[in-house]
Amino acid sequence: MSNLTRREPSPEDLARFGAEIDDLRARTVADLGERDASYIRRIYAAVRWIEVLGRGVLMACLFMPEAWIVPTVMAGGLILGIAKILDNMELGHNVIHGQFDWMGDPRFQGKTFEWDIVGTSDNWRKTHNFKHHTYTNVHGMDDDIGYDVLRLFPEQKWHPAALFQPLYAVIFALLFQWGVAVQDLRLGRVFIGRITWRKLAQEAAPTLRKSRRQLIKDYLVFPLLAGPAFWSVFLGNLMANGIRNVWTYTVIFCGHFTADVQTFPKGIVKNETRAQWYLRQIQGSSNLSGSQLLHVMTGNLSHQIEHHLFPDVPANRYAEMAPVVRDICRRYGVHYNTGSMLGQFSQVIWRIIRHSFPSSPAPMSPSLQAR
Repeated sequence: MSNLTRREPSPEDLARFGAEIDDLRARTVADLGERDASYIRRIYAAVRWIEVLGRGVLMACLFMPEAWIVPTVMAGGLILGIAKILDNMELGHNVIHGQFDWMGDPRFQGKTFEWDIVGTSDNWRKTHNFKHHTYTNVHGMDDDIGYDVLRLFPEQKWHPAALFQPLYAVIFALLFQWGVAVQDLRLGRVFIGRITWRKLAQEAAPTLRKSRRQLIKDYLVFPLLAGPAFWSVFLGNLMANGIRNVWTYTVIFCGHFTADVQTFPKGIVKNETRAQWYLRQIQGSSNLSGSQLLHVMTGNLSHQIEHHLFPDVPANRYAEMAPVVRDICRRYGVHYNTGSMLGQFSQVIWRIIRHSFPSSPAPMSPSLQAR
């Protein structure tokens, strides 16, 4: 048995490993059809109807006795939050990856789909679809390593400000959609004089327009429609966005920052073969075990490993691809990182706390040195 993570792999090992991953993708893509199209249509309908239900419950505050206002706001906010999670993860994230472009349905085209968060899909296609998925966990190339907010690996430079990052992490979770929205703007450039405020304003214009529309919709239009129940609907929308933010943050961090994930130096991408790219995706990702409901509510990012191997394959296929990927990893000695959400997120919390203090990188594995 080869061990691709502990010693230098032979060219034959890598070729066979990559060929098996390629073959799995080819078989899956050849089988795409009506069941996949029906699935995303059902998700699309579910998002719309759950949103209508959530907003309807919030509007019902108009007719509720005072004692029922708080539980009604909480119920409406929770339902609306579920709609926003589905829109963000199982619908938006996967459609924007182009997973359903083959359908030819204008509702599900990756290059034009827009979602219900303050950040634009254009920015997401650049920072996530291209940079993150091409340079996964490569220091200095993947901006998702800590999002320029948190120090999560010893290879990241330590600064005394990191001592407060457990607090930053909580704030970042609550405001996660805003972190995504401004990620590509790299706001720090203006403070060190690399760009002017005028230039930053020009770059930020699309994000500011999208953010303004979202804020007006959630915190002005719908509350005004509720009349006397303005503040009840306002708070319900605030709760829904907060639920979506925290959930998305948790899922994404569990998929990238658990104890066993690896990060890589820039040199790793030089002359990197497709098989080596596959290996890096597996080493830099972690899965979540759980029910079908968990998979849907995470946008199937509970199968983060499969998503990084096959980002443009419909995510509803990941559950059936995962056992095959896991078997390939077992036979080639590659660690397949999976665990419960509680277990994986506890490792994320450990990283946030541990690396708020100075820490030194561990020795690089032989296979990484060889590459």
